[in-house]
Amino acid sequence: MKIAYFGLPLGALLLAQDGQELGPVVLAPVEAPGRRRLRVAYPRLLDASTLGEELESRVDQALAAERPELLVSWFWTRKLPRRWLEQPPRGAIGVHPSLLPRHRGPNPYFWSIDAGDALTGVTVHRLEEEYDTGKLLGSKSIALGERDAWQLARALDRPSLEVLRSTVMRLARGEPVPEHEQDPGLVTWAPEPSGDALRVDFGWTTERVLRRIRALSPTPGVALEVEGVELFVTRAEPQTEFLAALMPGEAHISTELSLRTGDGAVRVTRAFFPEAPEGEEEATTAGGVARLLKELVQT
Repeated sequence: MKIAYFGLPLGALLLAQDGQELGPVVLAPVEAPGRRRLRVAYPRLLDASTLGEELESRVDQALAAERPELLVSWFWTRKLPRRWLEQPPRGAIGVHPSLLPRHRGPNPYFWSIDAGDALTGVTVHRLEEEYDTGKLLGSKSIALGERDAWQLARALDRPSLEVLRSTVMRLARGEPVPEHEQDPGLVTWAPEPSGDALRVDFGWTTERVLRRIRALSPTPGVALEVEGVELFVTRAEPQTEFLAALMPGEAHISTELSLRTGDGAVRVTRAFFPEAPEGEEEATTAGGVARLLKELVQT
């Protein structure tokens, strides 16, 4: 089956390995492994990072010339115009890194963690003009565990490729692939976090505080000020022994940095200090966080 491919190089390389004919191939404007290899295999590929305003007209021309049967998107970072989605006779499909219709939007990693979901996953769906609204073709679930946002994104790469490739293979073979409408009653949204979503209320439980930290890790982290020093917390763990006299949100610095929560305390085990000397801004152990914080307090 001939496929118009939009996204990161790895998806195109694996679909080609499966025997699919690709054309056109349009790369997302993101640095990712496999770009050089894909350029060798498809010298006429279109690169969104270099074409700028020419991209749409070049894609229009390529779609008209190549006449693909299906459009496939894997981590394409821009909205696909309706005319591109409707041009292939077999439509357009893509993968979203959540279990749709839960967490529609650009950052399901943050919201899956922050909401305390036990399971998350990936969903193959029809691409419509509005993001993440098309019919569901398949999904794969994983346990979320204690992953942070970066770890979750990486953990979903393999299942997203597995379910995408298997769906494309079934379509190419002419096998029936059931399609299901999304239940509007189950829709939640996953915008980029902003405002209060970037902060922690230390009156929350320890478990809730740690979820927010993991959801914002490794970037931007949770912004705090301790003893006049700004830091961004990107990893912490529960602390069983702490000063009970501390109020929620108050800090204690000894051999480690402790922060009181609503029902306990957390120990900061990784943090970024923008005021530290160049090359020394990040501390990656509880002891390292405390030492660097003390040094900056003294200066």
